[in-house]
This record gives sequence, structure tokens and C-alpha cells, in this order.
Amino acid sequence: MSGSKENSVRGPVNSSAGHPGSSDHPENPGASNTPGSPPGSAGRPGLGHGGMRGKGPVVKPKNFKAALLRLWAYFGQERKLLTLIMLFILAGSGLTLVGPYLIGSAVDAMSGSGGKVDFDLLEILVIVLAAAYAADAVLTFLQGWLMAGVSQRIVMRLRGALFDKLQKLPVSYFDTRPHGEVMSRLSNDIDNVSSTISQSTTQLMSGVITIIGSLVMMLVLSPVLTLASLITVPILYVLTRTITKKTSVLFRQQQVELGKLNGHIEETISGLQVVKAFNHEEKAIAEFEEVNEKLREVGLKAQIRSGFLMPLLNVINNIGFVAVALVGGLLAVRGEIGVGVIASFLSYSRQFVRPLNDLANIFNILQSGVAGAERVFEVLDEREEQADQAGAVELNNSKGHVVFENVSFGYRPDVPILRNISFDSAPGSSTALVGPTGAGKTTIVNLLTRFYDVTGGRILIDGRDIREYTRDSLRRTFGIVLQDTYLFSGTIKENIKYGRPGASDAEVEAAAAMANADVFINRLPAKYETMLAENGGNLSQGQRQLLAITRAILAKPSILILDEATSSIDTRTELHIQDALLKLMDGRTSFVIAHRLNTIRDADTIMVIDKGQIVEKGAHEPLIQEQGTYYRMFYNQFKNVDMAAE
Repeated sequence: MSGSKENSVRGPVNSSAGHPGSSDHPENPGASNTPGSPPGSAGRPGLGHGGMRGKGPVVKPKNFKAALLRLWAYFGQERKLLTLIMLFILAGSGLTLVGPYLIGSAVDAMSGSGGKVDFDLLEILVIVLAAAYAADAVLTFLQGWLMAGVSQRIVMRLRGALFDKLQKLPVSYFDTRPHGEVMSRLSNDIDNVSSTISQSTTQLMSGVITIIGSLVMMLVLSPVLTLASLITVPILYVLTRTITKKTSVLFRQQQVELGKLNGHIEETISGLQVVKAFNHEEKAIAEFEEVNEKLREVGLKAQIRSGFLMPLLNVINNIGFVAVALVGGLLAVRGEIGVGVIASFLSYSRQFVRPLNDLANIFNILQSGVAGAERVFEVLDEREEQADQAGAVELNNSKGHVVFENVSFGYRPDVPILRNISFDSAPGSSTALVGPTGAGKTTIVNLLTRFYDVTGGRILIDGRDIREYTRDSLRRTFGIVLQDTYLFSGTIKENIKYGRPGASDAEVEAAAAMANADVFINRLPAKYETMLAENGGNLSQGQRQLLAITRAILAKPSILILDEATSSIDTRTELHIQDALLKLMDGRTSFVIAHRLNTIRDADTIMVIDKGQIVEKGAHEPLIQEQGTYYRMFYNQFKNVDMAAE
């Protein structure tokens, strides 16, 4: 899954973002957050785990109509059910419109000629009125029940579309965005859309019908009173337009700030051990309070300004009732209308104005929902990982012959990382990549696995440009063990089988034995069925690394990539697994990124990378004899070891 790193599967390693400890890149302060833009730093987080907290997405000009129309497209399969809901709304609105007329008739029945009350008519009217209100209540319940199902199914499809999209986005997208901000779109923004659909759709439809029906009944009863009641409508429109224009901007800004807050929380919790180790608790709290305060400020402004709407509307509505009462009283004194008409008209007037108020409030809710939908659509509009070219072929049973021909690459066009890299790794050979941090070692691996495409030259596997293979089959060829191990919530066996889901239990146990992971696994109460916490939090770092190596062994890849694969293992355990790694590498083309030079002495070829170029290449002994860069690196490393031993 995107956003998580798979360290040792025969398949894509879905990197999300870099980490300060990655061996190939400086920190990325200039990362661009513009959708579709390349990473904004000279160096790039490689296959490691982590994430940077950026500045959030660029706030685009809001297009309310376009977002609503696009959201409407997700109603496709629900439109027949929406038609049924509309029929219920029509019936309910009809019953609602009958109520005031019956009330007026009841008033007239109580004030008949000679002051006599027509009890028979009154009884009939009361029964019909009660039946109408009861039927309206049933229809309202059915509307809500059906609409709840519709809204949840729509949101389920929208959430599914967003999650599917995340799987198709290139690694560069996650390299320039904090995980929490991305997750905020999948959770908070989707929830906003859900609330908007479930709350607003039926209210919007019933409100429009009630407004039209009430206006018609008001005109039938008294055109003069209708004019008196409509005096407030222009005021309502201007007021609603003014306030919602302000709140729409604030609600969108509120969602952006919420994404930033989630990003900070996710980053802080993920790196809590580092925070504590460097006594940065107070700084983390201060940063949280700063982001939280910004969210509070914009949220407060949004709520206060939107909160002005209903009280002001109520005042204007009361002014309208006063106008109706005055005009109606004058008409009744003249004998032009009866008291029952005034009673009915007041009810219709309230039914006419109340949906106007509701529509204004609904529009306020829509601002928040559409802001969330728009942020979701921004992700859905992102450029996906480049599709396989026409005629791409499957890479099956690879021999593992890897050739780099004058490969150049830069994460930014103006900052090259690799310059004319060329080498030939024969099938079954082992190639070690060494060099200073930021030299380009992990970038070579990123290009080999097509997390990025070269900007110059080409990379061949078995004599064919890797861009001519399907990306899925290419990545199935690799087995990757990273310095930063990622384990998923689930059992130990499930995590090992992530490398090859169809493997048998016997194969899992054999792979664990080969990696010497079975020793600690069999000491656990549930053994291979032991449930792991998030990222294997209930295991030691060394144990997590052993499981990652086991996963790679089970995958049986043609090409193996080891990025500081034993860096988290103690010396004694490292000696045990070296034999296992040698067995794993036997017959497979291997690329080993290492800083501990004693671990790569037996490599067929050692390439020293510096400033994006191969400065030295050869076996260990010849390189030592040359007394060049590799010799100085080796001498300095072991000189320090000897001094420490003394």
C-alpha cells in the first residue's frame, strides 16, 4: 500500500517520504507542494521510511459549481433511489402544505356564523390534520433512512477511489507531502463530504418544494399578504450572500489547517522516540500549539461568521411576521379576508421563510463539504505513475543482467544527481555501492526499480530497456531489504508471506530458519501466529530486521537489493545472518549499499560513488592497492575501530 514501505518483497517498495537518516540525500527544505511537481531538493529520500512536514497543499481558486457537479457524478448508481426519495419528499411536502389550510379551516369552523362552533367539521379537520402530520413523520423517517444509505455508499465509493488513486501515484508525490496531510484528505475531508450529503440533500430538495408550494398557496389565499411577506426576501438574499461569501474561504482554510495539524501529529507520534531522545518534547508541544492555534483562529472566525446568519435571519423573519400581521389585521377589519385565512397565511408564511433560512444554513454546510470534496478531487487529479508504454512485455525468469549506459538523473532539472553512470553487472554477481552521504547510491537503486525514470541514458535488464517491461513484472524481479524495516499489523507469518503470499507454512519456516529468525520466533508464546503491533513495535529493531530478511528470502527474487540490511543487527547476530545472506545472494545479481565496509569485502565489484559519478570501481584488494578513495575510506574506518579497541 502506498504510504508504507515494503522492505523485502518481490514487488514495489512503496516509499512515502524520506527521512533524515537516508544515506543518499540532504534534507529537502525546498520540496514543492504543488500537485504534480517534482521534489524540490537536490537530493531525494531514497527507499527509507519517514516523512517531512511540508507547508500543505496550494490553495487553488474555489470553484463551487464545478466541485458540486463532479460530486454529483458519484450519485450515478443511486439516482433511482434518489427518485424514490424525491417522491417521498413530494408527498411529505404536500402533506405539510395541507396542514396550514386545515388549520385555517378549523379556525373558521370555531368562529362560524352566530358564534357557533361546527363541531362535526372541526372533528373531521382535526382527524385529517393528525393523519397528515403522522404520515409526514413516517415519510420523513423513510427519507432519512434511505438517504443515510445513499450517502454512505457514495462516500464509500469516493473513499475507495481516493485510496485506489494513492496506490497509483508516483513515489515523488509522497516524497513532497507529509503523511498526516494525505491521511487528512482520506479521513476528515471524506467525513465532511459524508456529513454534507446526508444532512443537506433531502433538506435542499424538501426546502425547494416547500418554498414553491407555500408561495403558490399564499398567492391563492391573498396576493396582498403575499407581497407583504416577500418584503424580507431581498434582505435575506443579500445577507446570506454576504456572509457565505466570507465563510466559504474560511471553511476551506480550516480544512487546510486541519491537514497541517494532522501532519504534525502523525510525524511527532511516528518519531516519538527521536523526540524524547533529543529532549524535544517542549519544542514539539510548542510547534503543535502554534499549528493548533492557527486552526483555532480560522475555525473560530468561520464559526462566528457563519453563526451570525441564523440570528440575523430570525430577526428579519420576525419583521416579516409583523408586516403580515399588520396588513392582515387591516384586511380583516375591512372584511376582505377571514381570521382563518390570516391563521393559514401565517403558517404558510413561516413555511415559506423557514426553508429560506434552512437553505442559507445548508449553503453554509455545503461550503465545508465542498471544501473537503475539492481537496479530495485535487488528489484524484494528480498525475499518476507513468503508464507502461505500448507493447510493454513481462519480465519473467530474469537472469539478472543489469547494465547502466550513461545514466543521468536529477530530482530537479537544474540540479543533477547522477552524471553519466555506466556499469555492467553480470548475472549472479554482487555489486557494492559505497560513498559519502548524498553521493547518489540510493538514487541508483530508485532508478533501477523505476521509482523514478532516468533523464538521460538507459538502464537494461537482460538486454532490454527497463521501460520496455511492465512495471509490475519489473518490480516482482527485485527483493529489497532496507535499513528502515516496515512491518504491517498482523501476525509474523502474514508479514513474512508479504514477500510471496502463496508460500506454504513450511516454506515460511524454512526461510525463517535460513535467516536465523526462527530462534526468536519460536521463543514467542504464539510463535508464527504472534500478532505484531504497528510497524512491529513489540519487537526489537534487530528482530524486525530479521523478519525483513526472512521476507526477502521467501520472495526468491532474481535481483537483490540490500540497503544497510544488517545495520540494525548486533555483531553476533550479524555473523549468523551473513551466511544466510550469502546463500540468498548465491546465483542472484545483488546490489549492496553499505557504510560498514567490512560487510562488502567479498563483493565482486565495489563502486565508489561521489558527487553522482563513479570515481573508482573494482574488487576489494585491487582498490586497496590503488590507495585511492576507497583505500582512504577503508583505512579511516578501521583506524577508528583499532583506536577504539586500544
